[in-house]
Amino acid sequence: MPVLVRGKKGGQGQPFEEHTHTISVNAHGCMVRMTTPVQRTQEITIINTKTAEELPCMVTSIGQRDGGRQEVGVEFAEASPVFWRIAFPPEDWDPSERKRPSTSRSATTAAAHMARR
Repeated sequence: MPVLVRGKKGGQGQPFEEHTHTISVNAHGCMVRMTTPVQRTQEITIINTKTAEELPCMVTSIGQRDGGRQEVGVEFAEASPVFWRIAFPPEDWDPSERKRPSTSRSATTAAAHMARR
């Protein structure tokens, strides 16, 4: 998803803005690739460019630099499940309980027939 990241270089220095895209999102934050160097625990702001909504965040992880960009993990100051405008599973969701595709009757019948041979 396209986002705008705002902050201060080195956490205290000159303001910066960087247009980038998320790698992953969740109700608690996101992962982005950035060219602007940031530091762990640095406070930044993430703006959802589709809605112009912005949230204060903290840099929680810094990944390896690749091609001039660095993976940056970002955590919202407060969980915001509606910020991305997508539906997330409930907190108590158990992936083992998801619906399995049903087997068609003809496939079941064919399998039973093959088993009898």
